[in-house]
Amino acid sequence: MSTDATSSPAPGNGSVDYPPAPWQMVGQMWVSVFRVGHDVDEQHPKGVYGAAFVSYEEGSPLTYSELLVARVMRTPAGERRVSITDIWVDSPASVAGGRGLWAIPKGLGDFESSTSQRGPLSRASWSMSTAGLPVASARFSDLSSLAPRVPAKGGTWQAPIDAHTVPVETDMAGRSKVAPCTARWDFDPAGPLGWLAGRRHLLSFRQRDFTLSFG
Repeated sequence: MSTDATSSPAPGNGSVDYPPAPWQMVGQMWVSVFRVGHDVDEQHPKGVYGAAFVSYEEGSPLTYSELLVARVMRTPAGERRVSITDIWVDSPASVAGGRGLWAIPKGLGDFESSTSQRGPLSRASWSMSTAGLPVASARFSDLSSLAPRVPAKGGTWQAPIDAHTVPVETDMAGRSKVAPCTARWDFDPAGPLGWLAGRRHLLSFRQRDFTLSFG
C-alpha cells in the first residue's frame, strides 16, 4: 500500500488504510438501467436507477468486486449527476476509502463471478450476498470485444455520512469499449434490493477494459 495512504474507520473493521484520491481504476463493468415509478422510501425516490456489477483489476490501487445501485439526479445547482444509494464491495480498504473520501455508503459483501469468451461473444455471471443472505445475481452476454473505445465523464453527488457534514460532489472521467449486452437480473425479494425484484430493465451495456479517474 502507498506510504501516503490515509485511514478511516470502516464498519466493523476499525481503522483501515486506503489510497489517497484520486483513484485511477481499471476493470470491467456491466450495467442495467431501471425506471422506478414510485417512491420506495426516503433513500429511494422514484426515478431512473442503474445497477452494476464491477470488477476492479490489476493496475488499480485496490482490486475488488462491487455491486452498486445509483440514481440519476440533479444537484441543487441543477447539474446532472448520479447518487449512489446502495453499494457493496469485498475490500475493507475500499469501504473505508469510499466513505472517508467521497461519502459513498459502501458496505461489505461476498461475491462470486465467472467470465468466458468464445470468439467475439463474452459471457459473465455474478452473484453477491451479505451477512450470508443473498442480495442479487445476474448474467450478461455481449460483443464488447468489437466495440470502439470511447471517452466518458460524469460525477457523483452524495449526502453526508460519517465525518462529512455537507454533501460531497466528485468528478470522474475515463474511457472504455462500450457495447449493449443482454442481461438477466435476480434480486432477492427479502434483501436490501428487493424493491428492484421483478422490474424489467430499460437497457443494459458493458464497459469493457475501462480506465477511470475518480476523485
